[in-house]
Amino acid sequence: MFTGIIEQTGTLVGLESRGGVQRITVDAPGIAARLREGDSLGISGVCLTALDVDPTLFHADLAQETLDRTSLGSLAAGARVNLELPTAAGSPLGGHIVQGHVDGTGTMTALDPVIPESSPEFDRQTTDWTLKVKVPENVRQWMVHKGSVAIEGISLTIADFDGETITIAILPLTYWRTNLHTLAVGAPMNVEADVLVKLALAQMQANKKPEMELTEAWLVANGY
Repeated sequence: MFTGIIEQTGTLVGLESRGGVQRITVDAPGIAARLREGDSLGISGVCLTALDVDPTLFHADLAQETLDRTSLGSLAAGARVNLELPTAAGSPLGGHIVQGHVDGTGTMTALDPVIPESSPEFDRQTTDWTLKVKVPENVRQWMVHKGSVAIEGISLTIADFDGETITIAILPLTYWRTNLHTLAVGAPMNVEADVLVKLALAQMQANKKPEMELTEAWLVANGY
């Protein structure tokens, strides 16, 4: 389990076809030195297994399901990816419960500074940003105003949802510490809905009584 608090970014340095899987190589001094073969970690919101680890690099295999559902297979060498190690039991839950099970890829439609770049007060290092992501149709039922969502593995809060696109306020720290500042409009973004919203909706649907069917037999049995 993760919390969506990104520890650092890494750089994708390779993507190699190996039979039925694609193997990525990530340059990540700091986190790589803390990994062991077989450890789990979150890569831009995708829970993967570290392989062939050395002090600065690690590898991970992408199954076909991962390639189909996430953006990782479409990345090119040099792309920045968000990295997070699993949350230890008993640790503070800094963001929200993130499983690393991406529901689908959305599309960045805007990432704009709150203060216009033409303003004399604009400072790229300290301004807030507004992120807009068009989410996949299968994920929209779980988007809740002021609810949580993981975008590229980042725990974020939905400020607005128009039925298709979510709007999110991005703090300067988040903008610069994650891969957001390297992405452009049109970029695919991994989206994971809040598992608590999923469970709540599933429970509501399970408890919903089916509408009564008015039949001749029911009318006769009830004296009509």
